[in-house]
Amino acid sequence: MKKKNTDINDLYAQDPIAADRTIWGRETNRFSRRGFLKKSGLITMSAALGMTIPFARFMPAGLIPAAFAADNAPSAIPGKDGLIILNDRPMNAETPAHLLNDDVTPNSRMFIRNNGLPPENINSETWQLEITGESCERPRSFSIAELRARFEEITLQLQLECGGNGRSEFIPAASGNQWTTGAIGCPSFTGVRLRDVLNYCGVKTDAAYVGYYGADTHTSGDASRDPISRGVPLNKAMERESLIAWQMNSEDIPLQNGYPLRMVCAGWPGSVSGKWLNKIVIRDQIHDGEKMAAPSYSVPTTSVAPGSRVPNEGMRIIESMPVKSLLTFPQSGISHSFRERLVLKGHAWAGDNQVSGVFISIDFGASWLPSALQPVANRLAWQNWQSWVQFPEPGYYEVWVRAMDDRGRSQPMVVPGWNPRGYLNNACHRVAVQAV
Repeated sequence: MKKKNTDINDLYAQDPIAADRTIWGRETNRFSRRGFLKKSGLITMSAALGMTIPFARFMPAGLIPAAFAADNAPSAIPGKDGLIILNDRPMNAETPAHLLNDDVTPNSRMFIRNNGLPPENINSETWQLEITGESCERPRSFSIAELRARFEEITLQLQLECGGNGRSEFIPAASGNQWTTGAIGCPSFTGVRLRDVLNYCGVKTDAAYVGYYGADTHTSGDASRDPISRGVPLNKAMERESLIAWQMNSEDIPLQNGYPLRMVCAGWPGSVSGKWLNKIVIRDQIHDGEKMAAPSYSVPTTSVAPGSRVPNEGMRIIESMPVKSLLTFPQSGISHSFRERLVLKGHAWAGDNQVSGVFISIDFGASWLPSALQPVANRLAWQNWQSWVQFPEPGYYEVWVRAMDDRGRSQPMVVPGWNPRGYLNNACHRVAVQAV
């Protein structure tokens, strides 16, 4: 398959409908995502891909072919395998989709999303976690050894996803790290239930929220500034799956993922699962820490036009993440014999909810086939799925995956409603395949 021209990505980022017209000569109604390539445009696109496009008549308008998606080279990060750096101060790096093929995400392939700089010279034996706040009856501190000795130790597989995962697909561009699909992982975490620790310290009847503080430092170097201090409503903190964890996949949590202690509140934006955890506050109001107020981790309460300015009072805090799926095998851009079945594998997740089905399309969403969905390891883990397809003739194809949750909500085929910070993109994942 021919390599893409980076100018194509730039043009689609500026205006996807105009890019269709400029590059392929397609005239399309701006308000319709279905359109037909003119014969000349089809010839141009086929020539660029180096093959015919059997289902071109179903190709949505303004959607760059998956074969042309930017493929940044991985960078070396100690303890990580193949991650792509988006920002190095603070460190933010995502995992290419094909490296997320494991049922349980290995430590080496867990994405990195930091707001501050990790602490240095950590001594896990002397590390202290303070529990306090105006709605805490008995404030006190625990060492990690005391947490392990006093409370039940449990291990759960839990999904963590950055609220901005998929941000790079929004048009116009939204500010922030331009994640593609790789700010997601589902490792196993070992620790104690957050609720056990909160109940031990006493939760007053007026308690409403639980916030965290970490030992990371602000990128400015100003010790008086918190890089981030977020949290969750009390009912989320009290779920059986909300943890204070010290291990990931039976090993110490990697430094960039929060060593030696972190909160894990799966199913919500990863920013509520505080790293380098050294303080938890039980609040009688919505926590007012850094990046709790809009527009951080907030979306408009009503639909807005792309590029709109939205006042902070018109925003709401993101809670449960939307239904989503990922196709992790094969890697995008492969060649495969059209005479043979192509096995497909991946994962699906749905925030606080469960996945009810995963569907596959090879004709740009004109038709869908169900896949085999494996049982979930535990609540708030992703679900692994597997399927296969066979292409009817040689040519260029895109395999699309779409998940549905147990409340009947399905992924959109294209990028959902725009928001200023580019959160909650759960559009279908697409992989390019050359059938030969």
